[in-house]
Amino acid sequence: MAQVKVRKSTVIDAPVNAVWNLLRDFNGHENWHPIVAESAIEDGRRADEIGCVRRFRLAEGGWLREQLLKLSDREHSFTYCILEAPIPLYDYVATVRLKPITESSRTFWEWTSSFEAPEGEETALAALVGEKVYESGFDAVKSHFGQAVMPRSRRPGAAATVAAVPSATPTDCNGVVLERFGGPEVLKWERVSAPPPGAGEVRIRHTAIGVNFIDVYFRTGYYALGAPPAVPGLEGAGVVVDVGPDVHGVLPGDRVGYACMPPGAYAEYRTMKADLLVVLPPEISDETAAGGLLKGMSAEFLLHRVHQLEPGSTMLVHAAAGGVGQLLCQWGRALGATVIGTVGNLDKARAARAHGCAYPIVYTEEDFVEKVQAITGGRGCDVVYDAVGRDTFLRSYEALAVRGHLVSYGQASGPIEPLDIGAFVGKSARVSRPNFGHYTGTAADVRAITDRLFDAIRRGILTIDIGQRLPLRDAAEAHRALEGRRTMGSTILLP
Repeated sequence: MAQVKVRKSTVIDAPVNAVWNLLRDFNGHENWHPIVAESAIEDGRRADEIGCVRRFRLAEGGWLREQLLKLSDREHSFTYCILEAPIPLYDYVATVRLKPITESSRTFWEWTSSFEAPEGEETALAALVGEKVYESGFDAVKSHFGQAVMPRSRRPGAAATVAAVPSATPTDCNGVVLERFGGPEVLKWERVSAPPPGAGEVRIRHTAIGVNFIDVYFRTGYYALGAPPAVPGLEGAGVVVDVGPDVHGVLPGDRVGYACMPPGAYAEYRTMKADLLVVLPPEISDETAAGGLLKGMSAEFLLHRVHQLEPGSTMLVHAAAGGVGQLLCQWGRALGATVIGTVGNLDKARAARAHGCAYPIVYTEEDFVEKVQAITGGRGCDVVYDAVGRDTFLRSYEALAVRGHLVSYGQASGPIEPLDIGAFVGKSARVSRPNFGHYTGTAADVRAITDRLFDAIRRGILTIDIGQRLPLRDAAEAHRALEGRRTMGSTILLP
């Protein structure tokens, strides 16, 4: 742990008693501070009673509990501490102190604090407290009293305050290492290191990590994503600890998510390129990002770019209760399609139906091709989304309508056997094998896809279902469950 001290001060164009009347209400900050959405004093105590605890929700999500330790009307000051917080501000104690400016109706306001922070995070957390809490609080109170507020980007030293200098030392942490290609047992819990960020890079403290079938392909060596020993994982969410030179649009303390190469997410910290990071909006939680970015981005380009789904069309989704499957069903229904899905059991059928699948088919009990033909009156589906591979590919073709489109985007059951393209002439069928990286390989691609994805989540079109949460050290068990088709929705690992 590292000791951190933050001190900020400003001048308010209002008498000290007026400013104090606003600030002394320990439960009143929801009325003036922009980061506080709602607040309440616990146990019915008074807001100026020493020892009272306020519990408040941040506008960006998350709850804090703070306790009033000292309050003096004579000195126009109070001291408080954090009891619980979603970020690592350990032993945090802060003091607000006001003083009248002599022969003036103005007030000097000083806000100070000290706390312990994890090694390597002290710069980012100091910037977070100083900028997002203290400086934004100053601006809000100035505006309350009718005082003009200068935009921060124009203030002297503003850039230096925000662009925190990265630590020059590596951050040692725990992670999951792929020792060699093989089964889940090759994933080992070990100490790893996140180096200082270089040019164009950031260092992140993970708060949630996504598990995807592409991680299995990497573990087995089926996809050449890197060579052991290596840390798997292409999807995660967390907080930016520090940034290197030439990083644009990402600041220390930002909540971010990603779903991109190279692997490295299965660790408490990682250093990576910043260009494909997504700064998370307040309504997108870390778990939603870690469980939904790769799958949601996949669903976006599968429905809007690989095949532009039209209202009135019919689609078949294999593994309809899985992470991508649930999103394809929800989004397909919202786009006006009739959604048919295959699942492995009745529980998964209910989950698929709850996520927009009008006709879930339990493939272990019914022939899905016969069922599709019955549902469509013998016409077949306009598009089939197949992530299963070897066990379903040829039968997916049988379920297609004439001029239908078979989109093969995964091989959960194994690689597809070599095909004679002439066999598809019977239906004038199209076959696609999209690569995630080819649709999400630039910052512009990621921005366009995530803008549409986040909008769908905001509007309630999509719900990211986190079906399984496991500790990071249990990554091997997560892989076993995924390969054994024992999961529903998304699986995330928690550091």
